[in-house]
Amino acid sequence: MLLAVDVGNTSSVIGLFDGTAIVAEWRIATRTRTADELDVTLRGLLASREIAAAVIDAACLSTTVPPVQAAWEEVLERVAGTAPVVVGPGIKTGVAVRVQNPREVGPDRIANAAAVAHVAGAPAIVVDFGTATNFDVVAADGAFIGGAIAPGLEVSMEALFARAARLGKVELVAPALAIGTATVDSLQSGAVYGFAGLVDGLVARLRAELGAPDCPVVATGGLASLVALHCTTITRVEPGLTLEGLRLIWLRATAS
Repeated sequence: MLLAVDVGNTSSVIGLFDGTAIVAEWRIATRTRTADELDVTLRGLLASREIAAAVIDAACLSTTVPPVQAAWEEVLERVAGTAPVVVGPGIKTGVAVRVQNPREVGPDRIANAAAVAHVAGAPAIVVDFGTATNFDVVAADGAFIGGAIAPGLEVSMEALFARAARLGKVELVAPALAIGTATVDSLQSGAVYGFAGLVDGLVARLRAELGAPDCPVVATGGLASLVALHCTTITRVEPGLTLEGLRLIWLRATAS
């Protein structure tokens, strides 16, 4: 079985694949841990699903947090018995990167590009709702050609609460109406419907520049399901898109 790990700035998503099927998935907070601490955490997660670590014989890692990379590489090698494929320069991903500085592109964006071309076809756009909201644009030939990066919904709201003394934290849910009649539903409207408008506006521009006005737009990330419901441009939601991209990259990188 393949263990795929996507380490983001806020959360780390772990998926276990049996062939093409994902059989287990976990989300944990990203923070600096030693390899021993990650070992205990990972084996505990497996045990919670009655999965023996011995069934894992391969691993693939994507991380946008350099300080935690070495510990993750070590623990994945312990568990899988072989060094993980780490998405980065020199790894055969099957995704051409046509931007000014390919080394600047996050490995999660490459994984998203690999996956969206596989599950939805190309050209396509991925909207990844994480710490940042990434818009990943994939050309007709499957190449990653850039996109846009906006603040994440939760990051934006935390900044607002920190700077506005009279505004308190609210639950991130869609209110019944866009016109809020109290502070709570006004904040919820701005967060959910405001970000939906941001997504639709940017996607419209990206589609126009891509010359593909009807290309698929796939949402992923922790808040995808919440915001996508209120977008007119998102065509499907794939919560496991990045993990699927890691599976595909592992296949390509290890192909003989």
